Amino acid sequence: MKEIYLAGGCFWGVERYFSLLKGVIETEVGYANGNLENPSYEMLINHQATHAETVYLKYDSNLITLSELLDHFFRFVNPHLKNRQGADIGIQYRSGIYYLDPADKTIIENYLAHLKTTTKKTIYTECLPLSNYYKAESYHQNYLLNNPNGYCHVDLSLLKEEEKK
Repeated sequence: MKEIYLAGGCFWGVERYFSLLKGVIETEVGYANGNLENPSYEMLINHQATHAETVYLKYDSNLITLSELLDHFFRFVNPHLKNRQGADIGIQYRSGIYYLDPADKTIIENYLAHLKTTTKKTIYTECLPLSNYYKAESYHQNYLLNNPNGYCHVDLSLLKEEEKK
């Protein structure tokens, strides 16, 4: 099993999308790479905490690779937006890929380098080691599963039938 942390705007839709993928074993939403210990959602929206809304993924690399996960990630994440995705604006909505395994850094950097060859626009998606991560409040976990009409900037129709669990 492998682990990766993806920040792609509001974590509700990101979590729901990846939870439906074959090979993704576990998802959880939380706050990553910020300035405080144990931040709350209120601290993020009040600009006290600098964490990104992030989704933790545990996945079976025999069923889905990190590069394939990144293909999915960039179906709905616009890497050219700084501190924003969809209608959500602020540092907590920045896009980032946070890794634990140093070998993943090369895969991510190569992927982002390839993206840069396709455009002259700046790519703002971060590629950083995970420095900290705190699980979000329970009401954020599986939010769109529990609230199917909730807001989501992620178009779940981008997930093709053959890719679902």
